[in-house]
Amino acid sequence: MQLQRTIKKVVFYKGTGLHLGREVTLTLESAPPGSGIVFIREDLPGSPQIKASVNKVVSNLRGTSLGEGKTRVRTVEHILAALAGLGIDNINIKMNEEEVPAGDGSALPFVKLIQEAGIVEQATPRRFLIIKKPLWIEEEDRRLVVLPHDGLRITYTVDFPHSPLKSQFAEFNINEEVFTQEIAPSRTFGFMEEVEELKKQGLVQGGSLQNAVVIGEEGIINKEGLRFPNEPVRHKILDLIGDLYLLGRPIQAHIMAVKSGHLFHVKLIQKLEELKNKEGSFLDINDIERVLPHRYPFLLVDKILELGEREIVGVKNITVNEPYFSGHFPGHPVVPAALIVEAMAQVAGVYLLNKSENQGKLAYFAGIDKARFRRPVVPGDQLITRVKVLNLRKATGRVQATCTVEGKVVAEAGFLFSLVER
Repeated sequence: MQLQRTIKKVVFYKGTGLHLGREVTLTLESAPPGSGIVFIREDLPGSPQIKASVNKVVSNLRGTSLGEGKTRVRTVEHILAALAGLGIDNINIKMNEEEVPAGDGSALPFVKLIQEAGIVEQATPRRFLIIKKPLWIEEEDRRLVVLPHDGLRITYTVDFPHSPLKSQFAEFNINEEVFTQEIAPSRTFGFMEEVEELKKQGLVQGGSLQNAVVIGEEGIINKEGLRFPNEPVRHKILDLIGDLYLLGRPIQAHIMAVKSGHLFHVKLIQKLEELKNKEGSFLDINDIERVLPHRYPFLLVDKILELGEREIVGVKNITVNEPYFSGHFPGHPVVPAALIVEAMAQVAGVYLLNKSENQGKLAYFAGIDKARFRRPVVPGDQLITRVKVLNLRKATGRVQATCTVEGKVVAEAGFLFSLVER
């Protein structure tokens, strides 16, 4: 089980934005479990915040930009890639300008900054988006294919037939070491013939040979040349890793990209976001154990069948091998009523603790109301628990739970929970 991570100490970075050309100071601070990656515009009244999420994307023009109301944060993909590559789940990124500094055009300055801050594990499990079935998107000659894989593997192909780059290909199994050494140093790139037009559009105002690889008709203009023979396609992988982190959690998959870009990345992530929401409706025992602190023989939920905005449905299969049957009505095994109550409470707990703002917390009983038991539950029964959320606040939750077997109600009760830090 991997734990969520943040940084140990506050660190600062000062630089110039690639597109706006303005100087900006970046401050990285630790954040509690489950809080995610949050950008904070300290230069604006009230220091408005924008959480790194695909539903906050407002522009894909030569970079990924986020927005909330009138607040904007531009060109976030490189710092998001560094956070993803080093496995940082929770962090506050304070800025005194609109655009993340360009650095040298790669993610390496941010990797070094995070390493300077130090990394600390938090007492909350990481949640992964695990791809179980293939999916893909395609438009003309662009492709993004996502396949099941144990870990993250990225295969990327670019093609610039009318430039010295021609076609480039790269494939990596991404982990912290591979990202740091093989992906993070790769710099953003552009073509000399595009520079004037981009500047007319208000872009690349801070661009230079110090923060980008520039390609002319004869080849690379930068005196030092490329850091890798296929540096441009490696940078495309860097951008994809950064954009993927807008899912709000790491992904386990093999992703194959052909002639993609920020706009196409975001289209894929939107599709993955739909999958993430649906996946939440089918949590298996491994997912449940990431959320609940209970373990055998006191884990009384086998699977979550549905997980909606205000409702959750869980299953417990009752077998004759349950440890309590040997002492509870021997010769006539019946599930103890107290354990049915606990099963209902655990299903409710999955709902409450699965929410991002409650990750890292525990749900304790604060009250039980109008508990009723209609019929015995015995070996061979499949106990279906449906929980409706009546009220949910920061520190408390009130729910109504009903248990059925073969469509018939066997128990029901109302619960009040207290949510506390783990």
